[in-house]
Amino acid sequence: MSECCSKKDVTIKAGDPCSPPEGPCQSAAAPTEKAGECPLTWFKNMIPNCLEYARAAKADGKRIVGILCEYTPRELIMAADGVPVCLCGGSAKTIPVAEEHLPANLCPLIKSTYGYHAQRSNPFLEMADLVVAETTCDGKKKMYELMAESRPMYVLELPQRENDRDALDHWTSELHRFRAELEGRFGLQVTNDKIREAIHVMNRERALRRALAELMKANSPPLTGRQLLGLKSSISGIPADFKQYENALKIFGNGVRTADLSSRVRVLMTGVPVVHGAERVVDIIEDHGGVIVCMENCTGLKPILDDVDAEANDPIRALAEKYYRLHCSVMTRNDRRMECLRRLAAEYRAQCVIELVWQACLTYDVESYRVKKLAEKELGIPYLRIETDYSPSDSARIAVRVEALFETVRGGGRGGSGCGRV
Repeated sequence: MSECCSKKDVTIKAGDPCSPPEGPCQSAAAPTEKAGECPLTWFKNMIPNCLEYARAAKADGKRIVGILCEYTPRELIMAADGVPVCLCGGSAKTIPVAEEHLPANLCPLIKSTYGYHAQRSNPFLEMADLVVAETTCDGKKKMYELMAESRPMYVLELPQRENDRDALDHWTSELHRFRAELEGRFGLQVTNDKIREAIHVMNRERALRRALAELMKANSPPLTGRQLLGLKSSISGIPADFKQYENALKIFGNGVRTADLSSRVRVLMTGVPVVHGAERVVDIIEDHGGVIVCMENCTGLKPILDDVDAEANDPIRALAEKYYRLHCSVMTRNDRRMECLRRLAAEYRAQCVIELVWQACLTYDVESYRVKKLAEKELGIPYLRIETDYSPSDSARIAVRVEALFETVRGGGRGGSGCGRV
């Protein structure tokens, strides 16, 4: 949840989704299309759109199911006639109340999410019939325990050995149990046919978002990284969103550009998710000479790189195989992430790597050593690690570090740009 789109008298920037440039969309649109149908304008109103969709679905008898991690298969929720809604908090304003129960030196995403819970200020959470948690990082696990004192919650146990066959079998069993939980709680049958229908919907969504991301491979990308980040919703499977994804591909895939970005430094961004409302570092990067051509994290390419085999005999096993491949830093040993970064750096011709680490996110913090080594020693490109929280107090220092990184790139430097804390 974010209040950014309620700002008044803002200066329009190419990287500001609250005031997207509508000219290119309007000029590319057919005369019968309304200006409001520009994809950038549509997704600017993502939260109101999702809220309207959720309320209508709830009134129609569907169940609202909150999720907080990409490991939770949305397909199972959709097959249970549910609406999967991402509840991750991106506001600094809800953190103080969360710190009444949670440690101050905890991940801001966890605190912000819990703050919405404590204030009862997230309408999606308030209408949720169920919250699905998962055993990823320790901070989330313990936060879920507190939230579960007053919310209906189901916990998925995620094993964390990346290439262990027994671990995948266990994850498959967990998804079978989740299916049974949805059936028992909501009083319906989650058939294989319903799961396959949901898989087709999610595969289509992933394919559309992948195609949009691939437009950033161009010498002059048609969008900023911030604009691309904004082209998604907190709720998956909304038909109106699919229309706008297709509209965006038609517009920006046919030569329309929101700005000339050919002289910008091409950035591969990795690390923690950049949830709605917490895009400050993205803005800093693109306000100081960069363009994020590839965002590898959970709010970028990571969850949409692979599809699910909709024709598999056991669709639950197919879901388990897709979702267990997600290369989160909670996995050990997380070699899959390094393989992905190698490939994406080549495909998107990244000139540097910027890793974002939320304060107290220990798994990504420790793993940053391997990413730095990969970037500088193997790929031969500069690397910058940014550790921060949701407060803007360190924005000036981050900007200085980003500008120094870009100077290194333009000067032909091959690494050594720094792994210090900012």
